[in-house]
Amino acid sequence: MQNALTKDAVFRNIELTEKLFNAGVAIDDKVLQELDYKNQCLEQVHGCFNMNHNSHTATKLPNSFRDETGYSFGITYDPKSHYSILSKQGLYYLYDNGHTVFEIFFQQKPKYYDKLTSDGTPMSRIAQYVGRSKITITYSNECSLGEKGLDCLFCNINATRNTYAELEGLKWKTARQIAETTKAAYDEGYRRLTVTGGFIPERREVDYYIDVAEEIQKETGLEDFGGTACIGAPLDLGVIDRYKEAGYSSIATNMEIWDSNMFKTICPGKEELCGGRQNWINALKHEVAVFGKGHVRSYFVAGIEPKASLLEGIEYLIEAGVVAIPLQWNPNPGSALEGHRAPTAEWYHDVYLKTYTLLRKHGFSHENFYNTTNGEETVFDYLYNVDCDILPWERDIYRSLEAKSA
Repeated sequence: MQNALTKDAVFRNIELTEKLFNAGVAIDDKVLQELDYKNQCLEQVHGCFNMNHNSHTATKLPNSFRDETGYSFGITYDPKSHYSILSKQGLYYLYDNGHTVFEIFFQQKPKYYDKLTSDGTPMSRIAQYVGRSKITITYSNECSLGEKGLDCLFCNINATRNTYAELEGLKWKTARQIAETTKAAYDEGYRRLTVTGGFIPERREVDYYIDVAEEIQKETGLEDFGGTACIGAPLDLGVIDRYKEAGYSSIATNMEIWDSNMFKTICPGKEELCGGRQNWINALKHEVAVFGKGHVRSYFVAGIEPKASLLEGIEYLIEAGVVAIPLQWNPNPGSALEGHRAPTAEWYHDVYLKTYTLLRKHGFSHENFYNTTNGEETVFDYLYNVDCDILPWERDIYRSLEAKSA
């Protein structure tokens, strides 16, 4: 691959990213059968959500691919999509309605994926790749809200567990497993992690997160291990201070829906058992007071509520010091909203650009975004790069963009 990114190419790829997520991408059976997951290709591991349009258990699915510039595209599998991936003379290409778009290169897996923890668990099942320098750890692949019939309507974490947990060997993660895997990933060059999962009882959650932090610090020797704790809004806001004391450098509490009436309907468990919408807002504000501006993140599931309401919530939280980010909604298989339709790619493009403008207006740097979010090489990362707010360790990759702006 040649690293020759230009601003025009970045914006074309951002628009294609949005379209591929909405439409999904079909993958030829021949490709699915011949991909070398053992030695090369990064596979999808369904530790938390199934983000494909259809559940697929017959074969493994690739996680993502790059174009010749190195731009990263996630794979949302949909066998009925007009986008498809086919092989030709040993090479792989993306097609749109049968027309070649460009040659693709499947993402290679990190080295730690081939290692085992001391109890024999594959590290690929403990922490998943989410970018060049980030991993995510889903300690629990179930949510207790489901037992009470109070799942968020867009969420399929419990359905994903039922489909994939046994198939992929996914279980509750111990603090020791997480620490050993983190050490292996960090030795390879990774530098940040997010710990997340479904709802569990509040007191058990904070104690578990503290245990994880202590084990990581012990195993890596790092007091600041670059950790983000993704939690539900606690009824006792004083609990938030304990995450900071434990060594997490940032924290995340995801509002997901802003409109007050829609919040009650779409997130019934958060409304009934977690203090309601106002408690989530109060928790985020307290997190800013404890961790500081730019060290708190909140995701929104964009596309369920009206755009004006969504942007109102994003702006409110950004003004309060929160890195508030819309995520493109996929009506996930197994969720209560399966079969619904998300807005157009153009709708999302507008929301992303407006959100990015708000982030820049209120002084949030690329590093603020990077340190709090559970992903890398996202639309927002590329927007920051286009503005030449490039993370120091990635300047060699994006030197062409910097040269264009000089």
